[in-house]
Amino acid sequence: MKKINVAFNKYLNFHKKFGGTGKLFKFKFIEYKKGFLKLEAEFSLETLNPNQSVQGGQMNSMLDDVTSLLLIFESEGSIYPVSTNLHSIHHRPLLAGKVIATAELIKQGKKIASIKGELYNKKGELATTLIHSAILVKANPFLK
Repeated sequence: MKKINVAFNKYLNFHKKFGGTGKLFKFKFIEYKKGFLKLEAEFSLETLNPNQSVQGGQMNSMLDDVTSLLLIFESEGSIYPVSTNLHSIHHRPLLAGKVIATAELIKQGKKIASIKGELYNKKGELATTLIHSAILVKANPFLK
């Protein structure tokens, strides 16, 4: 698992350096197995709505990132997902702080993929489910 952690952190570091949300969500590797990724993440005060819960679009953005990172990692940086649809269901509010984010590959073809993402609160309760559909394009060489 340590070897996977080191390899995955290469992509996380790239995401943090070149992506705005990579800095915002403070992802930390927890687990990977073929077709599945689990990360710790964090919602800062900047992601809250006026009612002091996490704004739904921020949850979608986090899950967009996590589901994309699974595809990028499994392709060793050779593909990049271009989202065509993000369908989310918000089951309960989230507050600022740490969450668990997962991504699970539903189906991947040569040009299209579908991935399920989920967010869990500090109690381990499901807060958000996202279905991510994406076209797979060749990644810029510096992603590798």
